[in-house]
Amino acid sequence: MFDAIVVGARCAGATTAMLLARAGHRVLLLDKAPPGTDTLSTHLVHQPGVAALARWGLLDAVRASGCPPLEHALYEVADIRLEGCARGVEGQHAAYAPRRRVLDPILVEAAAAAGAEVRHRCRVTGLLRDESGRVVGVEGVHDGGSFTERAHLVIGADGMRSAVARLAQVPFTMENPRMTCAYYTYWADVPATLELYERPGSWVAAVATNDAATLVLAYFPQSRFEEVRTDAHRAYREQIRTTAPALYERLDGKEPVDRLHGTGDQQNFFRQATGPGWVLVGDAGHHKDSITARGISDTFLQVEALVRRLEGRLGGAPAELDAALRQFAEDRDTALVAGYEATLGVARLAPHEQRLSLLRAVQTDPELTSIYFDMVAGIEGAEALYTPRLLALL
Repeated sequence: MFDAIVVGARCAGATTAMLLARAGHRVLLLDKAPPGTDTLSTHLVHQPGVAALARWGLLDAVRASGCPPLEHALYEVADIRLEGCARGVEGQHAAYAPRRRVLDPILVEAAAAAGAEVRHRCRVTGLLRDESGRVVGVEGVHDGGSFTERAHLVIGADGMRSAVARLAQVPFTMENPRMTCAYYTYWADVPATLELYERPGSWVAAVATNDAATLVLAYFPQSRFEEVRTDAHRAYREQIRTTAPALYERLDGKEPVDRLHGTGDQQNFFRQATGPGWVLVGDAGHHKDSITARGISDTFLQVEALVRRLEGRLGGAPAELDAALRQFAEDRDTALVAGYEATLGVARLAPHEQRLSLLRAVQTDPELTSIYFDMVAGIEGAEALYTPRLLALL
């Protein structure tokens, strides 16, 4: 009998298992993929997520992987160019963008070191329930054989297409249409830190990652997905050429060092966070367009909120556990709704004149620029920008 079974061993699941195991709980961590596999990702860990890695004692491992710090940011839209860095949080001024085949194993190894039992190539096919309907475990397939395991709590941390959410028939509490599609690959000898370029109908980003490579992403309106996918390589390069000409020049004459990755399935939703004996964390419970790259950082903050609420509740009275999980659900929505709405605004790919006027004022002042990059990182909300200094410039 486990205190918790965590389904999904990536950013949400591995960190949840790690923190619960560090707190002395008996934890089983399951994932359907082999260890060390890659996954679609912007890779970017904004400063709040970096601060979490530092609190957990894992930031040094990310740095040791050769992932460079992103200490300088550039954002261009219309006639506006912002350059600078965020003010940061808890002393963390740099972001990082580790490859997922680097980051995820660091997190899984930390969970195992804390005492969690880890099983890869393990697919969950059902939820066990008691006579009241409460979830009390999972069943599945591992190495060709079936298994069942029981626990006080089943935690679905298995991504946007969560099997736990499907098996528990979890409803959406908020849902918006898909807004963008995205394609990316990796380039060598293309120096960059964190670069963001926007024009109507387009968004391009470049970010330095492991192996001295630069990840370059191109975003298109969802309405163009069927057109773009017919010749994705041509569309990808053309989107960079028209949106970020200076970046395109740096790519000229070079070939990518990996295949072109892409998706048109960028869902925007909140699911009900919890029910009797189960809870969702990370992308399983809340997913938004990757254009703001908030997924990993927001996931880390969700995980910490969940583990705080679970303190002293696992293995106790089910009613007390359920009450704690409902509090986590409230925490999650309070913390993430504003960022969700801001992301939908960016994903419309339609910069409006009022925002451009504000940015023209921001670019004249280094302090306001730093506050703006705090907003990009999710450290501050939009209200932080409206200082007396900005109001005077406007």
